[in-house]
Amino acid sequence: MSEDKLPAHVLVVDDEEDLCELLAMRLEHHGYAVTTETSMRGAFELLTRELFDVVVLDLRLEDGDGMELLDRMREQDPDLPIVMLTAHGSIEAAVEAMQRGAYGFLTKPFHDHELLQKLEHALEGSQLRRELASFRRMVGDASSDQRLTGVSAAIAEVRELLTRIAPSEATVLITGESGTGKELAARTIHALSPRRDGPFVAVNCAALPAALLESELFGYVRGAFTGADRDKDGLLTVAGGGTVFLDEIGDAPAPVQAKLLRVLQERRFTRLGAVQELGCDVRVVAATNRDLRQDVASGRFREDLFYRLHVVPVRMPSLRERPEDIATLADLFLRRAAQQTGLPRLQLHAGAARLLHDYAWPGNVRELANLMTGAALLARDGRVGIDEMVSLLPALAQAQRRDEEHLAVSTLAPAQFMGVETGDLVPMRQARDNFDRAYLREALRRAQGNVSAAARLAERNRTDFHDLLRRHGIDANDFREG
Repeated sequence: MSEDKLPAHVLVVDDEEDLCELLAMRLEHHGYAVTTETSMRGAFELLTRELFDVVVLDLRLEDGDGMELLDRMREQDPDLPIVMLTAHGSIEAAVEAMQRGAYGFLTKPFHDHELLQKLEHALEGSQLRRELASFRRMVGDASSDQRLTGVSAAIAEVRELLTRIAPSEATVLITGESGTGKELAARTIHALSPRRDGPFVAVNCAALPAALLESELFGYVRGAFTGADRDKDGLLTVAGGGTVFLDEIGDAPAPVQAKLLRVLQERRFTRLGAVQELGCDVRVVAATNRDLRQDVASGRFREDLFYRLHVVPVRMPSLRERPEDIATLADLFLRRAAQQTGLPRLQLHAGAARLLHDYAWPGNVRELANLMTGAALLARDGRVGIDEMVSLLPALAQAQRRDEEHLAVSTLAPAQFMGVETGDLVPMRQARDNFDRAYLREALRRAQGNVSAAARLAERNRTDFHDLLRRHGIDANDFREG
């Protein structure tokens, strides 16, 4: 194992203490760091506080089933390689373990070289997966396309603000709904800053349990908690000279908030279990989709930390606020999907583009990107049409119905100008009455008979709207469901 890298950390879970000690001695002799646990409950508690590179797990445990623990581990970290051990080896058990996500399977007794080879291959595969995921997060699937794309005034304002604040050392708080590109904005700040050659380390404060988040951010010393058998640097140390991005900062627990305040005030922190403070050289960029002012008022978030983070606020606009960018982004995501899958250049049907423009996009840019990736795979003859998108996102069917209704209403106008029997042009007053009657009925239909809602759609006073209904002999009850 390379001397310039930290040793791989192995968790051994087996209810035989002697075997745990023996495996620990063997693996440590070959350069691994080893933590052992004899119970299912203890093992899962360890996993909430510590990150491991690989797990060696017995199929039979006194307080539970190893398969059940395998499922829970896979749910928490799908990329964590798990090697199963059993004294009751069978083809059926091996197949089931592999189907449920185990990397490999060894039957007791086994030779050292079998275990070492299995661990080495498991670690190689895991490292490649995690490095690939990290690379994709860093540069995107097509790095030239990973920028704040759009022609809208809203996104242009954000780009200009990021360009101005990036060269400084100021702490930045990025707010906005989920999927608006807050991490991309943080990476833009880093890339345009003097720290661009340093690391960019992203931490999702909502994705890790409180104890694990604290140990990952600040690190710990040997003996800080059960299983802490060596000193470990935290991400604030790893990010030295660069930028640390604290995503979903509003979900950080109180102990982490207190330590982050110390980091922002003094550029110092203490590792778990340590007494001596360490200095840190990082720029902090935080993000949240929460209303932190409201959280401060309710006591969920520290007021002093809020003002330390809120030095330069950046608000990411929702996709609803920048509809003129939807077609550009959709084309970008289609092009990227085609490159990834080896498909030819894809075109977006005009009707499909109209639906995208009219949809509310609660998931913002991320939802649009996922939709276009799926639609690209379903496209026929190089075109992405309405059917492909509605099948992937049924909510678009509502936008489709509104689009069809709009077209239907717009085609009524010529008939309103002519007599039913003669086809002659009717007097202007009659044509206006015909149009008003059709418009009022359409507004009530869309509002399902709710007069107040229909008046808002028509941007008319409710009393005036009632008068118009009476004048044209229209009963709102006819449009109510049931």
